[in-house]
Amino acid sequence: MGITVKKQRPVNLDLTTIRFPVTAIASILHRVSGVITFVAVGILLWLLGLSLSSPEGFLAASSIMDSFFVKFIMWGILTALAYHVVGGVRHMLMDFGYLEETFASGKRSANLSFVITVVLSLLAGVLVW
Repeated sequence: MGITVKKQRPVNLDLTTIRFPVTAIASILHRVSGVITFVAVGILLWLLGLSLSSPEGFLAASSIMDSFFVKFIMWGILTALAYHVVGGVRHMLMDFGYLEETFASGKRSANLSFVITVVLSLLAGVLVW
């Protein structure tokens, strides 16, 4: 038999009590927005194919886009795409050395990416509606 060693591990597994730094939230949201964008490509390609199939298909796609629910989903897709692009540019600027790789710089760039995304989201809302 082997010797049993008690390892000192963190025991707090309640995620509601853990406070993530803004850089971690930005990273998690970047991954989530990538998944949303990936799934949205299929929806958007189907809608594009429907609209290009025939004049009746275009009318069907237009009637689908008239729904408030579909416009809300389209606005969400555009917001996710905007955040993913802004986050990707932020990461590229860090990789190329234009942004310092310190915690303070990471916090500033994450907050700036949130602000830019809010502005782009509002513009997407104007575009959709």
